[in-house]
Formats: sequence, structure tokens, C-alpha cells
Amino acid sequence: MINWKVILNIAKTHLLTKIKQTATAALGVTFGIGAYITLVCFMTGLNTLLDDLILNVTPHVHIFNEIEPSKKQPIDLYQELENTFNVVHSVKPKQSQKRIHNALPIMAYLQKDPMVRGAIPQIKEQIFYVAGSIELGGNLTGINVMKEVAFFNFKDYIVKGTPRALHNNENGILLGAGVAEKMSLDVGDRVQISTIRGDIFPLKIVGIYQSGIADIDNIQSFANVKTVQRILGEAENYITDINVKLHDIEYAIPLAQKIEQQFKLKAIDIKTANAQFETGTTIRNLITYSVSITLLIVAGFGIYNILNMLIYEKMNDIAILKATGFSGKDVQLIFMSQAMIIGIVGGTLGLLIGLGLSHFIDNLPFETEALPTISTYPVNHNPNFYIIGITFAMISTFLAGFLPSRKAKKIDPVKIIRGQ
Repeated sequence: MINWKVILNIAKTHLLTKIKQTATAALGVTFGIGAYITLVCFMTGLNTLLDDLILNVTPHVHIFNEIEPSKKQPIDLYQELENTFNVVHSVKPKQSQKRIHNALPIMAYLQKDPMVRGAIPQIKEQIFYVAGSIELGGNLTGINVMKEVAFFNFKDYIVKGTPRALHNNENGILLGAGVAEKMSLDVGDRVQISTIRGDIFPLKIVGIYQSGIADIDNIQSFANVKTVQRILGEAENYITDINVKLHDIEYAIPLAQKIEQQFKLKAIDIKTANAQFETGTTIRNLITYSVSITLLIVAGFGIYNILNMLIYEKMNDIAILKATGFSGKDVQLIFMSQAMIIGIVGGTLGLLIGLGLSHFIDNLPFETEALPTISTYPVNHNPNFYIIGITFAMISTFLAGFLPSRKAKKIDPVKIIRGQ
């Protein structure tokens, strides 16, 4: 029967007699775990921030009418040339309407799907912002602002004013921060917009919108769906886009394919729309975890080297232990216990240091015009990182202690004593 009290007492004595080496090994684990926690919390927090900038404002499925060339040209309808090879140059896009035919029934149909959280209408139109003799090109999007807030975190991008102010004002507009800066406009001012037909409408600025992407903020503005319909002189069923939010993003691709086949509309799923961005996120995460795991492995090699040296220095002690009745397994458990004690102490201190540093970074001020809603550096305080850290610390210290302890188990005490 193993006497753990005796084994742990001997392991503790060995560690305390070589306190400098013990401290060095423990600090290796401590800084490895601390650096891992700090790095992975900060990098994943940053990746989440960058993801949210794009994914929060991107629908899971975007439905619209796409302008595309006619697949059949007039010459294809001429029966005498039916079996001939025809080449047509400079094919022009076919005349098609921007609006989605039967948009309201389609939205009602999508809402009945249990996988769909919401189907939200939009109207997109090219306009000009007019200030005296100056005209700036831009885009006006008609939205249901309260549904945009509920499904796409739209409120996070309104730096001045409120979504409710737009909802309650039929002549209101949320102006892009870039447009507002160029035209020296602010909340409460009026801006004139001109449609491509030349009709001019004055609208009251009820808020400033800033996405953090300059190219968008320099042209984009928002108004209520009914406001845009009135500006364009269209009926209440005039909708150019439908944005679909799902309960499970994995359903986006099959739903987009189903919509294209069923309604003969263009449907872009979020993964197709952001394929390049997702690739960048995957690479950043891969680099983060690779560096983090390398730090832990380096700490494990430090423990291995120190325990290996400790065994050579404790050859006489091992011989005496075996000569007094300790088995090879007991000797192995003594050195394994030393490794696990170093792992527990070093790992715990590492978690505390990582927790402290990640909270310190989380409270550092981070101010940039591109991200007005962010005031501190982004940090992801996911408890799983701490569980992974301490688990990896225990596994690495176990492996680092196993090989030297197995060597100690096989030592022949007779040869050591005879050599002395």
C-alpha cells in the first residue's frame, strides 16, 4: 500500500532543499500560464471586436434583385439559327426592377420558418446630399429602426441621438459621421437630399451614425422605410431588400439556396458574403493559439530539465531510499509528486497573474475615431481559457516529470553505493 504522507513529505523536502531550482521551475510555469491567459484573452477579444464590426451589421441571408445580363438574346429566339453557334458582343443587362415582387408575402412566409428569428425590409437608394452648391453622392437606406436594433445591434453605431428619435420622426434621418463632418452638420440641423430624378427633400438630422468603416460613414444615411417610400413616390409594398436573421447561422447556406430556387431572387448567405473576412479571423486565431501553446510547451521543457538535473543530484538519496525498503514505484511517485506540486503552484500563480493582467488591459483607455463606442481595449474573459491553461499546465508538468521519474525508478542502488 502506498503511504502518500511519507512520499509527499520526501517530495516536499527535496523541493525545499533546492528552493532556487524549484522556484525557477515554478516561475517557468507561472509566466507561461500568465502569458497564455493574457495573450489569448486579449487576442480573442480583439478578434471578436473585429468580427462584430462586420457580422453585427451583416444579415445571415440578404435577399434582393440582381441586375444581370439576359441569358437569352434575341438571336437565340430565331428558329433558323437554333442549331448554330452565335457570338454576341457587348451584352447589356436586361431591364429589371429593383423592387422585390411580393416582398410582403415573402417576409410573412419566412417568418413562419422556425429557424428564422426575423425578416426585415429595407429600401436602398442612391442620393445626393445638397448643401448650397455642393452635392455629395451617397446612399439612403430605409429601415425599420427598432427591428434593426433588436436583430443587428444597430444602436451600438449611433454615436449621437437615439433610434427612438428616428422611429418617431417621419422626416428624420440618421446621417453618416463622414457626411456630417464634411457638411458641418449636427443633430437638430436639416439636410437636403436629392434623388437621381432631381427631386429635393429636406430632412431633420435626429442622429449620427458611425460604423467604424470610413468608406461607409462617408456616404451612408438611414431613414424610416415609409419616409424613403414617400421620397421615391412608391407604394407601401415597395421593398428592394430583405435581411434575414436566423437562430442558427449554419442554416444560412441551405436557406439562401432554397430562396433562390423558390422565388427566383438573389440570396447571399453570410458565409459567402464574408468569406475573406472569416479566413482572416481563422488565421489570427491560429496564430494566437500557436504562440500560446508554444509558451506552455517551453515551460514544460523547463520543468523537465530541472527534474532531470535533480535526479542526478539526488542519486545517493535514491539509493538510500531503495536500500531502506522503498520500491522503484515509490521513488517514481516521489519525483512525479514534485513535478505535480510545481505544476499546481506555478499554474495557480500563472492564472492569478493572467487574470490581473487581462483586467488591467481591459481597463486601459482605448480611444479612436474609427470605433467611437469602444472606450477600453477589448478583452475576452472566457472561463474556458483558464480551464485550458491549468489543464495544459498539469499535463505538461506530468509529462515533464514522468520521463525523469521513470529513470529514477530504474536506478540500481547497489551500483551507486559501490561507486561511492
